[in-house]
Amino acid sequence: MFGLGMQEMLVLLLIGVLLFGRKLPDIGRSLGKTIVEFKKGFNGMEEAINDPGASRSAIEPEAVKAPQRVTPSAPVFSDAPASNLPPKL
Repeated sequence: MFGLGMQEMLVLLLIGVLLFGRKLPDIGRSLGKTIVEFKKGFNGMEEAINDPGASRSAIEPEAVKAPQRVTPSAPVFSDAPASNLPPKL
């Protein structure tokens, strides 16, 4: 297995136990769930690729709509001073 002997695997196991301690079963469980979910997703992609007619409607994009013209409303500025400010001297 990857060119590792029994002694190398025992050293790696010992290092794993020292580093992770009681969390090692949780890490292994979450790693297993991750691998299962990855395989499910990969199999789903294979089925979508190998089944030529079933998912073609999902692949086709929607029709592109023409852009809507929007009339910008520019702010209106007046030359009259604001009524709530005192006049400048």
